Amino acid sequence: MTQVGELDRPARLAPGARVAVVAPSGPVPEERLQAGLDVLRGWDLDPVVAPHVLDRHGTFDYLAGADADRAADLQNAWCDPSVAAVLCARGGYGVQRMVDLLDWEAMRAAGPKVFVGYSDITALHEAFATRLGLVTLHGPMTAAVDFLKNARAQDHLRATLFAPETARTVASAGRALVPGRARGVLLGGCLSLLAADLGTPHARPSARGGLLCLEDVGEETYRLDRYLTQLLRSGWLDGVRGVLLGSWAECDPYDEVRALLADRLGGLGVPVVEEFGFGHCEGALTVPFGVAAELDADRATLTLDEPALR
Repeated sequence: MTQVGELDRPARLAPGARVAVVAPSGPVPEERLQAGLDVLRGWDLDPVVAPHVLDRHGTFDYLAGADADRAADLQNAWCDPSVAAVLCARGGYGVQRMVDLLDWEAMRAAGPKVFVGYSDITALHEAFATRLGLVTLHGPMTAAVDFLKNARAQDHLRATLFAPETARTVASAGRALVPGRARGVLLGGCLSLLAADLGTPHARPSARGGLLCLEDVGEETYRLDRYLTQLLRSGWLDGVRGVLLGSWAECDPYDEVRALLADRLGGLGVPVVEEFGFGHCEGALTVPFGVAAELDADRATLTLDEPALR
């Protein structure tokens, strides 16, 4: 079975770079968007907002406008040669409704650029990996509260974007759930989205050869059990090299979640590190998907073989 391989790295950002902000998922509060744009301008970036970012769907208030409009915003931003990076404003839900509307041939022809997001954006991370073969950044989003109010989240993303060689070692306050060291290519994201992606046109066959990053938000323990069990039963976790566990915000008490994670992942026979500090948490770290790295679960560190961006 094909294993997870290294992907092409886009170029790092330079001062003055034009970056596009899109909303592929849920509706975006305007005041938070403006605050995020101010942060980006403070980094000497030139942010442009896609036309439909502040839209609201006429029937489903959990969507940032119509599926076709959200897809057009992302595709047009990606295919604009003046844009160096595409940043997601927020997550929520909606990517799975628009991802099949994208013209992947046109996006591939546009060449590589930086893509940033997390949560529901997991479905796009997977699609960018399988359709475009590109490294993407699982990191803070422009209109997300944790990004706007937390210096660590801002600083780590900024370092990754502008000086990625300074962010080759990612050190967390986590600890080993299963001790050991492992090497592999980073992938993953939101657990529920990875489970939902199985069987879709963008799903990779398995996480074999990978260092799998998992986190989620607002899920009861039995739901987390269902997602993990689905990944196990499907064989998607066969051959995974190691697991990094991020935040489980607004889930059940962590002792309960931790017991489940140990129960479902402990039998894989690979290192597992918990509370690594990415996802829906304060000061979320940026993790590049598609880059080879070494995980030291005992020290709770991740060392990239090469910088996330060229």
